[in-house]
Amino acid sequence: MLLGPGARLGPYEIQSAIGAGGMGEVYKAKDTRLDRIVAIKVLPSHVSDDPALRERFEREARTVAALNHSHICTLHDVGSHEGVDYLVLEYLEGQTLADRLTKGALPLDQALAIAIQIADALATAHRAGVVHRDLKPGNIMLVRKGGPSRLRDASAGQAGPPDVKLLDFGLAKMTPTVVAASGLSVAPTGMSPVTIQGAILGTLQYMSPEQIEGQEADARSDIFAFGCVLYEMLTGRKAFEGKTQASLIAAIMTAEPPSLSTMVPIAPPTLDRVLKVCLAKEADDRWQTARDLLRELRWVADGAPEAMIGPVTAPARSRRRTVWAVATGSVVVVSAVALWWTSSRTSVSPTPVRLEATLGADVSIDTLGASVAVSPDGSVLTFVGRSREGVQQLFVRRLGELRAVPLAGTINARDPFFSPDNQWIAFFADGTLKKVAVTGGGAVTLCAAGSDRGGWWAEDGSIVFQAVASGEGLSQVGSTGGKPTPLTKLNSGEVTHRWPQVLPGNKAVLYTAHSSIAGFDDATIVVRSLPDGTPKIVLRGGFYARYLRTGHLVYIHQGTLFALPFDMARLEPKGEPIPVIEGIATYSGTAGTGGQAGSAQIAWTETGTAIYLAGQDAGTQAPIEWMDRTGRVMSLRATGAIWSDPQFSPDGRRLAMSVVTGVSDVFTYEWTRDALTRVTFGTGVNAKPVWTPDGKRLVFRSSRNAGVLNLYWQRADGSGDVQRLTDSPNPQFPASWHPAGKFLAFYETRPQTGNDLMMLPMEGDEASGWKPGKPTVFLSTPFAEQEPVFSPDGRWIAYQSTESGRAEVYVRPFPGPGGRWQISTDGGTYPVWSRTRRELFYGSPDNRLMVASYVVEGDAFRSDKPRGWSERRFESRGGRAFDLHPDGERFALDASDTDAAIKQDRLVFVFNFFDELRRIAP
Repeated sequence: MLLGPGARLGPYEIQSAIGAGGMGEVYKAKDTRLDRIVAIKVLPSHVSDDPALRERFEREARTVAALNHSHICTLHDVGSHEGVDYLVLEYLEGQTLADRLTKGALPLDQALAIAIQIADALATAHRAGVVHRDLKPGNIMLVRKGGPSRLRDASAGQAGPPDVKLLDFGLAKMTPTVVAASGLSVAPTGMSPVTIQGAILGTLQYMSPEQIEGQEADARSDIFAFGCVLYEMLTGRKAFEGKTQASLIAAIMTAEPPSLSTMVPIAPPTLDRVLKVCLAKEADDRWQTARDLLRELRWVADGAPEAMIGPVTAPARSRRRTVWAVATGSVVVVSAVALWWTSSRTSVSPTPVRLEATLGADVSIDTLGASVAVSPDGSVLTFVGRSREGVQQLFVRRLGELRAVPLAGTINARDPFFSPDNQWIAFFADGTLKKVAVTGGGAVTLCAAGSDRGGWWAEDGSIVFQAVASGEGLSQVGSTGGKPTPLTKLNSGEVTHRWPQVLPGNKAVLYTAHSSIAGFDDATIVVRSLPDGTPKIVLRGGFYARYLRTGHLVYIHQGTLFALPFDMARLEPKGEPIPVIEGIATYSGTAGTGGQAGSAQIAWTETGTAIYLAGQDAGTQAPIEWMDRTGRVMSLRATGAIWSDPQFSPDGRRLAMSVVTGVSDVFTYEWTRDALTRVTFGTGVNAKPVWTPDGKRLVFRSSRNAGVLNLYWQRADGSGDVQRLTDSPNPQFPASWHPAGKFLAFYETRPQTGNDLMMLPMEGDEASGWKPGKPTVFLSTPFAEQEPVFSPDGRWIAYQSTESGRAEVYVRPFPGPGGRWQISTDGGTYPVWSRTRRELFYGSPDNRLMVASYVVEGDAFRSDKPRGWSERRFESRGGRAFDLHPDGERFALDASDTDAAIKQDRLVFVFNFFDELRRIAP
């Protein structure tokens, strides 16, 4: 239907026809209400006559109308008049890019400037969920800057590149399928139907391989089309050509266009790379978002000489980088997804740009370690989180993807770090060091690793980490696995070396050395040249040091990141430290309060972005509180302390626990008198106390002998000598005494099988003297078993295991053999038996106390479905965070407002961080 001048469509008065195509006729019209010139597109009958198609069209048109971008043609209105459906668009005067390309290739500066504007528009639309699906030169309008007057050709003396307007953005998805003579199904817009002679579709030349195969197009399909358009702008020829439709499709699916370097010799090599990534056959191999592409184009523009690269339309702005919040299960995205910040370089260093991604109430990021890591190229974020089912594992979030993806085989993962090529993630789990491909596919065990204290994947393929047996410093293993070899040795007074970094060129290893008399805020940062240099102290009073390519060494002290100019040639500082970032989530406790002590939640990309988890030190002091079945909370010990692993004495009058006062030691607290008494003294870490059944002694783990964390015991009043109970090269953890006092249940991290349940028989008595026997294995499987706890009658052992794929609580008979019964159903840790009722308690993945009633029928153990004991949650303390009083009615724990604390956790992205470092600490 053709409309003549003066015809009316609602309030719009037709002035003249502009053109016609497969999506209808286009007219120049006047909006009589606003007195402005608009473009009217009358929709074809196949849209107007189909109610469902028209409804969908209008819905998607509203989405496009919401796009507000200077390089997207504005959709003002959608209307209907006497059965005629139409769109009201921004009126533009100029020429399409297709018309301009009839004259040949564009100058390099103009092509790059136009490409940047197109990519900018695509990025905005893609973030709004709108995909063009038909990006081609005919849908790109070139308009002169400053007004709607006719565009002048560049050869006629135009001072700069034209403004770009994308047409039909997001509306191409409504175009009906056109069946070509070959039988292939394609969906062009603004095109005549294919002739029976099999003429080539103009749109087909910009289609991605997945569109040709009939798959759903997404943002990466637009990026492929963008690459075709950019190639044509630069070379004057189409990226893919063929004499027939079939040969054209074959070219798109299998061929590569001639290299840009051969077609345009003056083009920078980086631009050739941008094109090749755009035109990758597999969508996963392309730029994953238009923001990613936009960043690269601006880098190309920044790096080219001014004589070659003309002024770019997009205004200069501070450098931006990828932002995405961790999500799925434990992390909720509340900031923009895949938001990229880029800028042109100037002689003035860009100021830092900070963005926050607040984490929701169901987040469970492990703050007792370095649980957030980013790939060196900044394209992938990995973190330790929990799924909705409570499984603790690694998640990855790729640039541009809308969700985080769990990695199989990473149950109980801790402290991940990337390979230099961005392809692998190494991590610790269940007493082993493992690796998993970023793309997934299952984890590979590299070697035993007694405790997760950080690691680093060096450029030569080796991995440096804390040794399996405590007291050996750092070890080294190949990235394909094998037997670790010692790399560093502990000096006198040092308990551990941890959180290493191998410096560029494998020149040296940087690490944190911790002594037994201080927390990590007073640790020492050491560098040792490789392969066999002498350790050199860089500074005292900090931890978690990292060397950045700006020439700075950064480290943590009291939750603040400090920067120190560093001479790589001499391996020594060359200035004074300067505070840079405050409020980083850290863990400055001692080695005995968790293997992750001395860590921080911060990472850097090679491109200069810092990403950190904001929060307080996880080793901060906290009170101890009572909590009963109703959720009522009362003070047990108001004075705060850095405590963990509480356990009541058999009579319920005292509470033993690990307390950090510069070093971890065992204390008892007599709550009726508010008396805190230190039990252990001497060197090394002393932690995780367990009462003997008579309440006279405490067993604990200690590193007092060469740093090996074995089992010891001492009188609960602190008198007498400390006696060593075990001698093993593997870390050990006491858990529970048999009521008769003849067996100590513990677990041990063993090189081949990880955490296994063990029994230590005790011979003799109090009068003649106790003598520990030889430890025996109670349960050893390929999974991680820990926290074995005897029932009050000594017939059963409750423990936690990862055999189901996540930590769950199980019960087995003692001494066995017999059945096995799973108690928890949605994840469970740290079982505790009631002494007054047939109830078994444990902690849920979301820090709630759960209870399951049980009955014993002969040799069978039967339990009810677990239920919440109280609505209140407890705060995690880096180990067992609660214990049940012998009366069975109240727990000792930290009942802080966990929900509120979690809501305050947030990821912070600092862009231009490297530029800021160079400015403030030259």
